[in-house]
Amino acid sequence: MLSDLFLRDFRCFAQCALPLHPRCTLLIGRNAQGKTSLLEAACVLLRLQSPRTAQRSQWLRLGQSSLLLEGGFNGHRLRLGQSERLRRLAVDGAPCRLTADYLAASGRVVWMDFRDMNLLRGGSEHRRRYLDFAAAQLDAPYLRALRDYERALRSRNFALKRSAVIDWRQVDAFGEVMQDQADLLQRSRAALVDLLRPEVSAAHSDLSAGREQASLEYVPGSKPGSLAAQLRELREQEAQTRQTALGPHRDELLLQINGLAADAFASEGQQRSLALALKVAQAKVLCDAQGRAPLLLLDDVFGELDEHRRRALMQLLPTDSQCIITTTQLEWMQQSQWPQSWTYRVEAAALERID
Repeated sequence: MLSDLFLRDFRCFAQCALPLHPRCTLLIGRNAQGKTSLLEAACVLLRLQSPRTAQRSQWLRLGQSSLLLEGGFNGHRLRLGQSERLRRLAVDGAPCRLTADYLAASGRVVWMDFRDMNLLRGGSEHRRRYLDFAAAQLDAPYLRALRDYERALRSRNFALKRSAVIDWRQVDAFGEVMQDQADLLQRSRAALVDLLRPEVSAAHSDLSAGREQASLEYVPGSKPGSLAAQLRELREQEAQTRQTALGPHRDELLLQINGLAADAFASEGQQRSLALALKVAQAKVLCDAQGRAPLLLLDDVFGELDEHRRRALMQLLPTDSQCIITTTQLEWMQQSQWPQSWTYRVEAAALERID
């Protein structure tokens, strides 16, 4: 459980202290007041990742050179200091030299917001990011392998584009580095999809009142075997495109409803149900793996749902999850069975506790 959250110079907040309810904390306010930034701070503190941006410099409050996040989690005190180039981590006041040591003391997180519709409507990078966020919480070496692969991929693409005559010797060297990480990434993604598949099917069935059947299939972006060897066979193609043609960066997650491609044939309501089912399944898989429900960060989700989907979603979420929920209004709660919670009004990056 995350007992409290402290921010300094994070996004729009100069300084903020937020005590959290063990079960549910509601953040209410108009748009662009800082509600989502509080959710993002909780995610960054626990996972060192943001669902909003990959650029850490964007976390800094305008004009500031460093930020601080701190919070109590399951009896430990987590602390993250970040500048544009340096990051310092500590648990219970002791500095952490390794990211893995810090993450071992932190918790798992599921983030839900309106942008989850990009899982259906957006490009494949959105679906890979969905898999990566969960896989990194299930498999400790995954995040480092992903970062190493992405670094080698950028270097290989740069070598392909740098000059008119491609130095294939250098390009192949980066391909060998990518291969070391590609197998781990694709094995982990395939195993994760196997865990997600029955949970997505069950959750979508509940959200659609049993009228629809959802399915998902993992399609790796390269064949089993040596990635470096496969890339060498595609030199002519890469000489034309100047981009790496194969690898985990081209993996895809195919989503279907009643046997048809969800992006092309599903209605908006069907797509919304499937997006919710994907996040509910993520929560269930993380809960089963750890034996403890993840922290749920729900950014203005319930207010956009009809009554049936709202009730179904509330029933599907792990019963012992701690939730932090943002909303612009509370009318949707009048018909709910939500347990006791704390409510804060957020306005101009300031908090006010309300009944």
